Amino acid sequence: MKYQKLLPLSAAVLGLSTSFYANADLGDKISKAVKDSKVDVNLRYRVESVDEDGKDEDALASTLKSRLTVTTGKFANFSAKVEVDDVTNIGDDAFNSTVNGKTDYPVVADPDGSEINQAFVQYSNKILTVSGGRQRIVLDDQRFVGGVAWRQNEQTFDGYRVQFSPFKRLKLDGSYVYNVNRIFGEDSANSDYHGDIYLLNAKFNFNKKHSITGYNYYLDFDNAATASSNTIGALYQGQVDIGGLGLMLKFAAATQEDEGDNPNNYEADYYLAQVAAKLGSFTVTLGQESLGSDNGVGFSTPLATLHAFQGFTDKFLNTPADGVVDTYIKASTKFAGFGLAAGYHILEADSGNDEYGDEINFTASYGINKHYSVLVKAAQYNADDLSTDTTKLWLMLSAAY
Repeated sequence: MKYQKLLPLSAAVLGLSTSFYANADLGDKISKAVKDSKVDVNLRYRVESVDEDGKDEDALASTLKSRLTVTTGKFANFSAKVEVDDVTNIGDDAFNSTVNGKTDYPVVADPDGSEINQAFVQYSNKILTVSGGRQRIVLDDQRFVGGVAWRQNEQTFDGYRVQFSPFKRLKLDGSYVYNVNRIFGEDSANSDYHGDIYLLNAKFNFNKKHSITGYNYYLDFDNAATASSNTIGALYQGQVDIGGLGLMLKFAAATQEDEGDNPNNYEADYYLAQVAAKLGSFTVTLGQESLGSDNGVGFSTPLATLHAFQGFTDKFLNTPADGVVDTYIKASTKFAGFGLAAGYHILEADSGNDEYGDEINFTASYGINKHYSVLVKAAQYNADDLSTDTTKLWLMLSAAY
């Protein structure tokens, strides 16, 4: 089973804790750990409709995600977390879940199923956190490593993680992952990535407004050789004030090459330039992101939270062979308790003259109270040289206890 590698670590932790406190007042310490433990319940119901040219049917997915999370209090700086998710289809499954065989419908990648989403043991003090097991790993803006939390079945990672902050301004983060639990569920042929995965990330804060992050993500997959790569890059984030106008800056650059048994030979570049201006409750963002290509292979980000980038219709989950350049403008505000946002993307090839298409999207969210919230989102992709016209609409209700 996937969890067998967690057992030796758990046994070692329990043995170490027992030995260390053999002569201490265990009663009080155990009592405090139990008292500090907590149980969280999260429910998320979503309706997603998809109208995609080229498909015989329109998709309509009605799904409920139920999550139970148990987090223990600390005992000798050790703690543990277990999180179980269940995704249930409500009504007819009039969509292609990627495992139900309904290929006449557009894809809505929310298959039924129950999984252990997280199960790990952790040691933490003021400067060091070490965790082993199945866990959520989210790095920076999730452009390279994320949880894909928009989908009902979250992406999590089996492995070991060390987070070290020797002084306040520096944060070091390193992980070794041997298995990636993807969003498609255990019944899918695409359920997991497994192999040797090293995720190294170092962030230095110059002050409260400026930081730089360097990263190296080495992905050597046993079962997805063409996705194996080595990526090295840097991310700058900053804030400046000009005449009462607050500007938020974000610049990134990276290079990627084939790794492991990847049959492709390529070296592609990535860059991002983004400026957001905040005036009162309004924020306007202008940006351009490029995923380059080389030898007919596009820069790839297989562990990213892809739905957050290049538009909400998810037309670029796999980078085209000629790469992709996304030029975008976004606007957001809050009004009468509502969060409102809109975006427009122009998408074209990085290599060559293809104009892929454009997307416009809108989002409205409202927090009813501390337990309940609602979200409505819509997106429309107008195809030119890539894919087909697609319209998506979401209605989502969330509850947290």
